Amino acid sequence: MATVYCCRECGANLNLYSSHLFPPDFYFEAGNKNTLSFSAVDSSKFRFEKEDKIRPFFETVNYWGIQRKRTKIKCNSCGKIVGYVYDDGPPLTDGIGQFGFGPSQAIPRNPRYRFKNKSLAISSET
Repeated sequence: MATVYCCRECGANLNLYSSHLFPPDFYFEAGNKNTLSFSAVDSSKFRFEKEDKIRPFFETVNYWGIQRKRTKIKCNSCGKIVGYVYDDGPPLTDGIGQFGFGPSQAIPRNPRYRFKNKSLAISSET
């Protein structure tokens, strides 16, 4: 049985595959509460809209600041926001990081596609 992820608003199949799903206990700087995170998505099913706000934000102890740059993920069928793209995925390099302290924002990182649980309808298909 395969899991099918659909937009809760319009019911469109979003082509999100469980093989691209990060484990629920995987650590991300921006957190992972009430969300599902994927390493890849079918970009034909979504519209991506850049967001650049200068306003204080606080997601976790390690992910906060004044300026928030992220990308909104909108359903291509209905236009509802289903999640965001963050740049806190696994590092693109296997290096020890800046000054040997591990990965940081200075090291290029893979994108993480973070979908809100409340915007996804999950069903099983045989």
